Amino acid sequence: MRTELEELAGRLREFASVRDWEQFHTPKNLAMALAGEVGELVAEFQWLTADESAGLGEEELARVRSELGDVTLYLVRLADRLGVDLVEAAHAKLDESDRRYHPDQYRGSAKKAPPLPS
Repeated sequence: MRTELEELAGRLREFASVRDWEQFHTPKNLAMALAGEVGELVAEFQWLTADESAGLGEEELARVRSELGDVTLYLVRLADRLGVDLVEAAHAKLDESDRRYHPDQYRGSAKKAPPLPS
């Protein structure tokens, strides 16, 4: 059974293929486009207070939703081109963070943990 992310990746693959855009969808180009879209997402929050960012109005939320869509599309396309399972990668990263940030030591703290030994 295909997951929703796999279906989205397939749809993106087809979208690029019928437009002959695969030649432009190199990992480098996709990573750069992803960074640009993240920048556009950040710009939506740039001058807001923490409270304002947590209580977006309909118009602001629509713009943020659109930027999140762009970020998601480029991230899924990049992962697909590299053969990376995004869900698996996210679980692996969460497992690593779970080892690095023990609740007793980091609860309520924004301090950064030292890197795990290799």
